[in-house]
Amino acid sequence: MRLQCEVEVRSRLLPSCGLRGRARGARALLSLGRPPDRPPGHSACLMVCTARDRAGARYKLKGNIEQFFTKFVEEGKATVRLKEPAVDVCLSKANASNLKSFLAAVRLAHRGTDVEALPLSVLVPAKTSEVEKPKTKMIIMSRRDYPLTKNFPYSLEHLQASYCKLARVDMRMLCLKKLRTLDLSHNHIKKLPETIGDLVSLQELNLHNNHLESFCVALCNSTLQKSLQFLDLSQNKIKALPVQFCQLQELIHLKLDDNELIRLPFKMGQLSQLRFLSAARNKLPFLPSDFRNLSLEKLDLFGNPFEQPNPLVPSIQLKIPLTLLESAARATVNYRIPYGCHLLPSHLCEDLEVAKTCQCGSACLSCFIQTTVTMNLHHVAHTVVLVDNMGGTEAPIVCYFCSLTCYSQFLDRYLQSNR
Repeated sequence: MRLQCEVEVRSRLLPSCGLRGRARGARALLSLGRPPDRPPGHSACLMVCTARDRAGARYKLKGNIEQFFTKFVEEGKATVRLKEPAVDVCLSKANASNLKSFLAAVRLAHRGTDVEALPLSVLVPAKTSEVEKPKTKMIIMSRRDYPLTKNFPYSLEHLQASYCKLARVDMRMLCLKKLRTLDLSHNHIKKLPETIGDLVSLQELNLHNNHLESFCVALCNSTLQKSLQFLDLSQNKIKALPVQFCQLQELIHLKLDDNELIRLPFKMGQLSQLRFLSAARNKLPFLPSDFRNLSLEKLDLFGNPFEQPNPLVPSIQLKIPLTLLESAARATVNYRIPYGCHLLPSHLCEDLEVAKTCQCGSACLSCFIQTTVTMNLHHVAHTVVLVDNMGGTEAPIVCYFCSLTCYSQFLDRYLQSNR
């Protein structure tokens, strides 16, 4: 019987010294069995193998245990106090269920239970892989070093595979459930698999300098909503991000530089945790109306071909009187009436999700007046990188109006402020 955990062997005679030079809290393999050179009836021993002592130290068990300490066994911790030698074998970071089974077998061996009735192993030196500390970080910086035949260690928390000429995300990476950081920058990836969303612990995703043309909706609806904090999509070929992108509510740092973006997500202001946003050198003509709801520490929109705002020349898409569909849709949003695909066709639900908001606070769907106004970017960010070589920190932002009345009131205010 075997158990993998961390072990510290403490001498009660020399409390300041470890036994036989073993490191404290070292990863270890514990085995309950009999030495291969002893006869079958020989009593069971406990063997502790560590990376520094793979041959292992053996301890007699029959009548040799003074006390068990199992108060924290549910947390994977326990201590076995031996009489000879006078040491405490302290176990931690063990699987609680496996630890209970192992201690039960140790108790039986201590009581002298017939060895034939015990789940014994042959006591042999541990393999290196069994006692080495689990690998949590791997960095691969060339195709030559990329593992083609071996799996990635399941214990990985940080994986970087850059300059490997990867055309797609390796499916073996998607089995790494402890992965917190995935860096696939400087590759040739064109499309992301939906199963990246199954990496429940993923906090940082770096896809800088690839060939991506889109960011799939499935990732926006995945567990990344609750985990992803850093996303680098810079230097790709992305033209637009889906509306659902703003469901990645935990995003703090977002990099979109050097793409082909013609617009930012419609509900950008929903990213309430976002503090760092860069979307330099894209093709943005203006910013979405929701942009004004952001609260950033740093913003970089340099090198975008922003249009000159002209509030006096609006785009009018009003129908008077309003259609029944528009009136019902506005009422649904304004009065917060519950809806869903079980009540409405899916395309109507999608339209309601992207309802525009007039400056009066009312919703509008397909009937509205649209114009652009100038916004000083310092209203949404503490630090602003200049948007052009002229030293500007202003950019055009879209405004919507649900009626001629709202637009007329806005126009009056605008003309008075520009006299």
